[in-house]
Amino acid sequence: MLQIRIFFLLLYLLSPFSNNSSAQSKKPSKEEIKKTAKLAVKYLHSENFEKSLATARQSLNDATNIKDDYLIAVSYNVIAANLDELAEFDRAIFYYKKGLTYANKTNNDVIKNYINNNLGNVYCFEKKQYEKGISYYKKSLEYSQKAADSSQIVFTKLNIAWAYFDIGQFNQGYPYLEFINKYHSKFGDKSTIVVLNMLNGMYYANIGENTKAETYFLNAIKYGNVEVDKSELSYSHHEYSKFLLKKGDYKKAYQNLELYNTIQQKIYNENKLKKANVVGINLELDEYKRELDRIEIEKKLQSQSLRKSRIIVILFIIAFLVLLLLIFSLYKNNNFKKKINSELTLANEELSIAKEKADEASRAKTQFVSTISHELRTPLYGVIGITNMLLDEHKELAKSPHLSSLKFSAKYLLSLVNDVLQINKIEENRIVLESLTFNISDEINMVKNSLSFIAQNNNNKITVNIDPKIPEYLIGDKLRLSQILMNLVSNALKFTNNGKVKVSANLVKAEGKTQYIEFQIEDNGIGIAAIDQDKIFEKFVQVGRNENDYQGTGLGLAIVKRLLTLFNSEISLESMIGLGTTFKFTIAFDFDPDRTNEIIKNIKVDLSSSQIFKVLVVEDNKINQSVTKRIIEKNNCSCFIVDDGYQALDILNKETFDVILMDINMPLINGFETTRKIRLKGIKTPVIALTAFAKDEITEEAISAGMNDIMIKPFEPLLLFKVINDQINKARNASVS
Repeated sequence: MLQIRIFFLLLYLLSPFSNNSSAQSKKPSKEEIKKTAKLAVKYLHSENFEKSLATARQSLNDATNIKDDYLIAVSYNVIAANLDELAEFDRAIFYYKKGLTYANKTNNDVIKNYINNNLGNVYCFEKKQYEKGISYYKKSLEYSQKAADSSQIVFTKLNIAWAYFDIGQFNQGYPYLEFINKYHSKFGDKSTIVVLNMLNGMYYANIGENTKAETYFLNAIKYGNVEVDKSELSYSHHEYSKFLLKKGDYKKAYQNLELYNTIQQKIYNENKLKKANVVGINLELDEYKRELDRIEIEKKLQSQSLRKSRIIVILFIIAFLVLLLLIFSLYKNNNFKKKINSELTLANEELSIAKEKADEASRAKTQFVSTISHELRTPLYGVIGITNMLLDEHKELAKSPHLSSLKFSAKYLLSLVNDVLQINKIEENRIVLESLTFNISDEINMVKNSLSFIAQNNNNKITVNIDPKIPEYLIGDKLRLSQILMNLVSNALKFTNNGKVKVSANLVKAEGKTQYIEFQIEDNGIGIAAIDQDKIFEKFVQVGRNENDYQGTGLGLAIVKRLLTLFNSEISLESMIGLGTTFKFTIAFDFDPDRTNEIIKNIKVDLSSSQIFKVLVVEDNKINQSVTKRIIEKNNCSCFIVDDGYQALDILNKETFDVILMDINMPLINGFETTRKIRLKGIKTPVIALTAFAKDEITEEAISAGMNDIMIKPFEPLLLFKVINDQINKARNASVS
């Protein structure tokens, strides 16, 4: 990230120097060194880095000759600033620290302030070592406050706020931003207006004030488009794209991310590094020569006789030449490594960006699936529950085909919602078929009754033909079979007017306990063109639409094909325009009377016990409260309902329950946190989660919170009480042991 660079070297060099050493006649004066340093700053601002480095090197040599710590610090700061701009960050840090060493020997707080600020910039925004960078910023801020430099205080606090925001520590960074908002108009300038608006946008986006955040981001982009330096503009687009993605505006988020990438690429392509290679080498050699001179002086002081020895001089020269050759070899090898590392870094960055985009898309899809799943399952729980209540309270409606169709349709809709939202899991064979006992005639007639209103709307007639050779009871996944038939029959009805739809089931062969049933759905509707027959099983494909505007998502046949894959089956079709369409598929079901009886016994739960369980229900939805209470009281249990987790904690302090049914998504405090607080109180009552979330999404957190089991709404009452009985028995056995 591009940091706010605050060198102010030109203004700084225009001010009088506070160095106590005196100039000597044969050495350059302070004024001359000052002019040299000012010229180096001028070259730096014009991006003539080669001349800037060469000039700064000259000022450093002159300042070293007169032993002026202040001017040495200034020269090192200019050299480091050049390397900073050339992306040689490790070398820049090295020279900044050398400059700071000399600055600390002076009484001038201004130069200490600038170097500490520049080190903060490099560590925070280039090296990503935020803790170290912020410590330098705070040291810089101390010197700014000591010098009462209001403008510099504003700049430094802006840097600190940005650093904290970058690592998500908005609470730590906000006091600095609040100060800048208050004093920017008085002590700030136009160079920071873009970043100031961007930081305000980031802050308000974090606390959920989207309107303010949007305004600040747009202002940052507006001002950034006017500025010559586009780096702040690019990061404004980047942060704005993150905000839009979080808000769900994926199109604008993608557009702003593209703008960010475009600007960054343009900045990246500005080839600055080639300008300073030669001078950079000379700087390293100058540093080496200074160290060599010091060694030679020490040797002269230790032994004058050794200096006079010609052999020693020759050996030293030979050693020096060998060392130079070694340095040259190391330099060449280092350049080669840098080139290879640069290429690898670029490739890794591209892969990282691609991975981040893919991860963001995956997270967005997962969040969408989870939210839709929860929001649809919750009302379906109410529909199915209230339907059961009507059947219980009004026995005369038990044989009503309408109420039966309503209940079946609600269950079908639930299954359809689950499969559509998890179609990717179907493709990955992550859905496991169930083994349930069912009657094919009942299932087909239930489909027929459920779709009777569609048939009536199009003046169609549904006929059913069941092969009498098919056993009365088969074992298989009847819900998936119903879903397949529902999709195919409803599709036939929608594309047929004043016609017939025939549903047939025939036993084609029997091998041992396996019965192969061929299903055929035939209509005399509009038919499907040959050119379209290969693509109707693809997702979101709709063909044959006309002015009648047939409804549908284009997912029905795609789901049918994928569900049949789970049955190890395939679907075929025959169709002609104007004559109609016939779909065929064959599914193998088990026929085992003994196993059928066993399955029937296993799904029946003995609730005839005179023992009454005391059940606490924690649920905020009033409809769900009524449904759950009715289910519990119908099965000879006492039910106590509270609206949220805090009420649950309060009643548990006063009463004891056999089991707790806990909703997950509640206001004030969610089910996970409520369960954690219950366990902290030492209460070991079994807690069963009742939730509309997908089970695999919450299992890990439910276990860590201390929950004992999970029931997904809507659920079968028999299955709920089987889980309740199991958990209560486990709890009692554990207490006995």
